[in-house]
Amino acid sequence: MPDKVEKLGNSYIQHGMFNDRIYLMKLSCRDYPDIVNRLHDLARRNGYSKIFAKVPESACPLFLKKEYEVEACIPSFYDGEETGLFLGKFLQKNRQNSSDRGTIKSVLKKAEEKAALADSPTLPEPMRWRICRPDDAEEMAEAYLHIFETYPFPIHDPDYIRETMADNVVYFAVECDGKIVSLASSDMYIEDRHVEMTDFATLPEYRKNRLAIFLLSVMEEEMRRLGLKLSYTIARAISYGMNITFSRMGYQYSGTLLNNTNISGRLESMNVWYKFL
Repeated sequence: MPDKVEKLGNSYIQHGMFNDRIYLMKLSCRDYPDIVNRLHDLARRNGYSKIFAKVPESACPLFLKKEYEVEACIPSFYDGEETGLFLGKFLQKNRQNSSDRGTIKSVLKKAEEKAALADSPTLPEPMRWRICRPDDAEEMAEAYLHIFETYPFPIHDPDYIRETMADNVVYFAVECDGKIVSLASSDMYIEDRHVEMTDFATLPEYRKNRLAIFLLSVMEEEMRRLGLKLSYTIARAISYGMNITFSRMGYQYSGTLLNNTNISGRLESMNVWYKFL
């Protein structure tokens, strides 16, 4: 069962046993400072092993007093002004153990060697790209289900895809002979003028065509046109392909979220990358 997204006071959280965590997605200033204790109480009641919080720097001191750790940091994250911090609190110590640390280090080394080496990606014939429509949702959900054994949000559900399309998420697709072969999305935070580039997925037989880099380039162009100032991503830390993609496109590494996300069948650590548009 997927984790649910709901309000805690005026703030938005995602929580459940699928990711075994609470994710404070958007903090409302009206809930601070009480929300720090409310998150802890909710986690204890449900037995979650991690709280993951995305907060402005001004809210950080109280979280740090409550045993949160800074896992990543993005300057000018909120409205081009205030730094954004990605905080983690581990309620069970074994959640901090990871057998992937060597791989994560190797991936980052390889990605940083490829920094800003991107050229202008093009699509081979007969491929074309377009922005997805609500009537694409069934085909999109089928593609995501084929590619990801598990995923932190229910992108295998056509209704969820249509719902997010109506709520500041733009999905981009590459088609080949009328079939969707690659997907990604831009989750826009209009008020804060930043966007999360996410949900990248390419069918295995098309992965040599650099479609993720191509989609990222057109997504950035569209987000600039809409007036957003900063782009970021939360990428699988053991994925050479995605980390290299963002590094090549000029993104800066800002930290690793340890054992954060249920993706491809298990909890994985995630790397945060950002770029000013």
